[in-house]
Amino acid sequence: MRLSYLAWQGRSATIFSAWHPAALKKNWPGISLSVVIALAATFVSTAYGGPQLLYALFFGLAFHFLSQDPLCRPGINFCSQTLLRTGVALLGARVTLEQITSLGAAPLIIVLIAVVSTVLMGCVVAKIFGRSRVEGLLSGGAVAICGASAALAISAVLPKTKENEQFTLLTVVGVTSLSTMAMIIYPLIVHFLKLDVTTAGIFLGATIHDVAQVVGAGYLISNHTGEVATIVKLARVACLVPAVVAISLLYRKRGEVGDVSRSPLVPFFLIGFVCMMLANSFHLIPHLASGWINDVSRNCLVLSIAALGVKTSFQSLASLGWRPVLMLVGETVWIVVLVLVMLKIST
Repeated sequence: MRLSYLAWQGRSATIFSAWHPAALKKNWPGISLSVVIALAATFVSTAYGGPQLLYALFFGLAFHFLSQDPLCRPGINFCSQTLLRTGVALLGARVTLEQITSLGAAPLIIVLIAVVSTVLMGCVVAKIFGRSRVEGLLSGGAVAICGASAALAISAVLPKTKENEQFTLLTVVGVTSLSTMAMIIYPLIVHFLKLDVTTAGIFLGATIHDVAQVVGAGYLISNHTGEVATIVKLARVACLVPAVVAISLLYRKRGEVGDVSRSPLVPFFLIGFVCMMLANSFHLIPHLASGWINDVSRNCLVLSIAALGVKTSFQSLASLGWRPVLMLVGETVWIVVLVLVMLKIST
C-alpha cells in the first residue's frame, strides 16, 4: 500500500515538475516546433477540410530530422508524453453519467459487447498475422473505443519500445483514415438497410472510431440521429478508463513497464479523466468553461500527434508492412457486422 502511495506521489511530482517554468523554458524549442506544425495542420484542415490529427502527423513526419536535435528533443518528448496525458485527462469533460444512463439498457449492452469483443478480436487478429499482443490490444482498443485518442491513451501504459511507438502512429493514421471513410460510407449503409433514425444513431455511434466523424455522419442523416450517435459514442469513450486500467494492470503484473514499485496502479491521467467526467456530471463545470476545456484537450492531442510524427520516419512506418493495416480493417469490419447483428436481434 505504501509503495502505491509513493508511486502516486512520485508520479504527481513528475507531472507537475514538467509544467515548472524552468522545465518549460528548456522544452520551449521543441514545443514551438510542435505548435507550428499543429497550426499548419489546423489551417489546412479548416481551409480545405480533412482530419486535423492526420495532417499534424504527416507534417510532423516531414520534420523527423529534428528529432535528435539536442535543443528540440526535450520539448518534443514533453509534447508526446505530458501533453498527451493532459489531453486524454481533459477528454472526461465531454462525458456525463446522465448521457450514458439516458441511452437505456439495450444500447449500453451493445456498446459493452462491441468494445470488449473488438479488443479481444484485436488480439486474435494479431496472433493470426504473427504480430505481438501489444499491437492487438492497441489496434483493437483504438477501433473499439475512440480511435486516435484511445490509441494514444493505451500506448501511454504499454511497454515503451520503438516498435510500439511506430505501431501507435500507424494505428492513428489507420483509424483516422477509416473514420473519415466511414463518415461517408456508413450513412449509405443506413440508407440501404432502411434503419430508422434512432437505430441509425446507435449504429453510427457504436461503429465509427473518432468522435468528430460520428457527429458528422449522424447529422448528415438527421438532428435526432446526430444526437443519439453522439451519446452512444460518448458511452464508448467512457469505456476508455476501465480498458486502460485493465491493460495497465496486465503489463504491470507481467513486469514489462519498468519498476513496478514506482509505477502507479492506475495511470494518473485516468484519474484526471474520471474527475473531469464526475465534475461535468454534477454540473461543476460552467458551460463556457466546458467548451474551453474541450478545445484545450483537442489542442493537446494535436500537439502530441505532431511531436510523435517528428519522432518517427516514413521508413520506420513502412517497415511495419501490410499486416497492421489488415488488422485495423479486420477489426473495423468485425465491429460493424457485430453491431448490425445485435441491432437486428434487439429490434
